[in-house]
Amino acid sequence: FQWSSPAEAIERFKSQELWFPPPQFYEFCRLCNFSSLEELQQFSSARALEGCERWMPVMLSAADGAIQLLPGDELYPEDPDYTGEKKITMSTDKKVEDLMREGGVFHRMVMKDINNLAIYVNIQAKYKHINPLMIKCDNSDYNSRL
Repeated sequence: FQWSSPAEAIERFKSQELWFPPPQFYEFCRLCNFSSLEELQQFSSARALEGCERWMPVMLSAADGAIQLLPGDELYPEDPDYTGEKKITMSTDKKVEDLMREGGVFHRMVMKDINNLAIYVNIQAKYKHINPLMIKCDNSDYNSRL
C-alpha cells in the first residue's frame, strides 16, 4: 500500500506503475479539484443534501478504441441498460478521433487501451457536484471542440 495524492496516483497510472479501472480514474480526476482533505470535506458537506444520480456507463466500441459514455453525453442512450439483461451493444466503424470531432456535448472517457484513458466533460454536473479535471494519458488533442 502507498498513500498518494490523486494527482500522484494519476501520474503513476500514466507511467504504468499502477492500474485502476475507469471509474476510479474518473473519481481521481474529480478529486484533483481539491487541494486538501479539508477543502474536500467542506465541499462534501455543502452538497450532501443536494441528491445524487444513478449512473451506468455505456460502452461504445469504435474502430480504434472505445468510449465510455456517461449521463449527459450527446451519445448516451435515453434508456440505458442498467441491469445488462438487454445485452445492448453500441459500436461504430468510425475512429475515436472522428467521433470526438463530430461531437459537441461530452461526458465521456476515451479508452485507446487499458492504460490510455482520457476524460472529456463539457456539461454542467447535476446536484451541485463537480466535474473531473480533463486529464488524458496520451497526446491526442480533441480540445478544439471543448
